[in-house]
Amino acid sequence: QVQLVESGGGLVQAGGSLRLSCAASGSTFSSYTMGWFRQAPGKEREFVAFIRWNGGMTYYADSVKGRFTISRDNAKNTVYLQMNSLNPEDTAVYLCAAGRLWSRDYSHYDYWGQGTQVTVSA
Repeated sequence: QVQLVESGGGLVQAGGSLRLSCAASGSTFSSYTMGWFRQAPGKEREFVAFIRWNGGMTYYADSVKGRFTISRDNAKNTVYLQMNSLNPEDTAVYLCAAGRLWSRDYSHYDYWGQGTQVTVSA
């Protein structure tokens, strides 16, 4: 069992940056692929990025590639999402998830946080 708690969201102007954190409980955190997803009102949940258990592989959605960076610190049971050059289209609830597969499909993730709101003003 893994419990996830996101933090770091907020209101930022276009062009600004935010760093999201996702703290995990459970001794098996380091064995999971960790993903970030986002969901805007009235839209489907959208893949953002994932990182393998040892940080050796990362993958990004085209919409965030070059602007967002996912990383993890297994000693702290935490995964991060550094978001730069934010634009209003990035406005959404951001959720972290843990799963056994390297996947962009949210149905492949077993555990979810409650989400943190990111709002980017024009």
